[in-house]
Amino acid sequence: MKRFTKAWILAFFLGLGVLAGCGGSEKAAAEEEKKIFVFGDTTFNPENEEPDVNPHHTYAGWACIRYGVGETLFRYSDSMEMEPWLAAGFENVDDRTWVITLRDDVAFTSGRKMDGEAVKECLEHLIEVHDRARGDLMIDTVSAEGQTVTIKTQVPKPALLNYLSDPYGCIIDMQAGITDDGIVTATGPYKVVSLISGERLELVKNENYWNGEPGFDEITVRTISDGDTLTMALQSGEIDGAYGMPYASYPLFRNEDYTISGCATSRAFFVHMNFDSPVIQDSAVRKAMAMGIDKESFVNTLLDGNGYVAAGAYPDNLSFGGDAVQTEVYDPEGARQVLENAGWIDSDGDGIREKDGKRLEIRWLTYPSRQELPLLAESAQATLKDIGISVVVYCTADHNSLRRDSGAWDVYASAMVTAPTGDPEYFFTTHCLDRSSANNGHYHSDRLEKLGQELAETFDTARREELAVLMQQTILDDNAYIFCSHLKMNMISRAGVTGLEAHPCDYYEITAELAPGTA
Repeated sequence: MKRFTKAWILAFFLGLGVLAGCGGSEKAAAEEEKKIFVFGDTTFNPENEEPDVNPHHTYAGWACIRYGVGETLFRYSDSMEMEPWLAAGFENVDDRTWVITLRDDVAFTSGRKMDGEAVKECLEHLIEVHDRARGDLMIDTVSAEGQTVTIKTQVPKPALLNYLSDPYGCIIDMQAGITDDGIVTATGPYKVVSLISGERLELVKNENYWNGEPGFDEITVRTISDGDTLTMALQSGEIDGAYGMPYASYPLFRNEDYTISGCATSRAFFVHMNFDSPVIQDSAVRKAMAMGIDKESFVNTLLDGNGYVAAGAYPDNLSFGGDAVQTEVYDPEGARQVLENAGWIDSDGDGIREKDGKRLEIRWLTYPSRQELPLLAESAQATLKDIGISVVVYCTADHNSLRRDSGAWDVYASAMVTAPTGDPEYFFTTHCLDRSSANNGHYHSDRLEKLGQELAETFDTARREELAVLMQQTILDDNAYIFCSHLKMNMISRAGVTGLEAHPCDYYEITAELAPGTA
């Protein structure tokens, strides 16, 4: 039997160590070569109804499309023109029949080809489980043949393709299923490997992506709701890009080490009146509030110019927005007189008005994850106090449950993209009509219902724009909503990153074009 000397054994194990060291070095080198991007976002959380990336769950479609997981049949260009995406084209056969031709070169990350049957399965599941989509799309039947899908609607739907471009319209592989934690299989440049709701999302490159090679091997989306924490994370290099940065932090990033991409959007910061509230049922109170909020000061001082004063639901760059409508202007003296004439008098001299023994106090509900909303509450609280209205602010992440309790608040301040598809119908169908899922204050107007019905059935673009103006004017005349500002949306990235570009519809963030650059 061969004997092994101590020297031989020592040499043997030293050799193993060298080999192990070489293997470890190679592994470390391979890890270093991976292109990794870490994105900090204040909005990816249940508070914003984005608990996961399942587009058939609440508003989680926004996360699905924003983070490069899912894609829709059509999308919007930088000039908000609709263009095919997963679709190759369409034909509007009649006012209730749409034939959509699909691209022939797209596969899900499951490996399954995206064909007509896959799209049919996805759309049928969507309208089964998603109330808002079901009401928007009004689909009667979906049929499929090869790379063609035929959709028949219950009523004429001129804006059908616009609604299919909503994030809930991301096409997912229903045969691959939806996991318990809300992970889906879709067609985008990245696929999900893990998700912890309200904390993080781990993505890897889709090696077989149909529309070019994605720029990063791995992407992590981190939920960082605190603005100061987000600021420090980008400064320290802990993250490579950010959405939702506090305005006070912007000067820190206006230098050659960072890139700021910004554009005007239709995201509005606005106040819903609760028509179940006795104090809000008083039209004088609503009018005085509309006259008593200083929008200019809010935008120029608290938002540091990162926004635009709003007149109605839509910004000036849309033909049916801005100057197309008439709204109350800031007039504190006029607001005082409106309240005085309605019997709201400061009888005890404490600065707050009373009527029939009841103080004029408003419960203002809002939430912190949109940094502009606490600032709006702060501004309104000060200027409304000046006209004799006490504002008690409830700023809570639990706003979604509270807003459904009409006895818990008088006004609700929120944010939404009112025209993400460039079409006016979206805002009204989600917020202002009897059937709207987010008609939080139970506002009703016979005139608005009639105009809304006409808008829903009108194909002529010019008439749709006229109706949008009339509908805005109706809700403004009732002071049912107060539109305070529109957002200039910004994203910030390290100088060594390219392709993180702000988009007017606020849908598209992580795309195949996002890539490492040169620092």
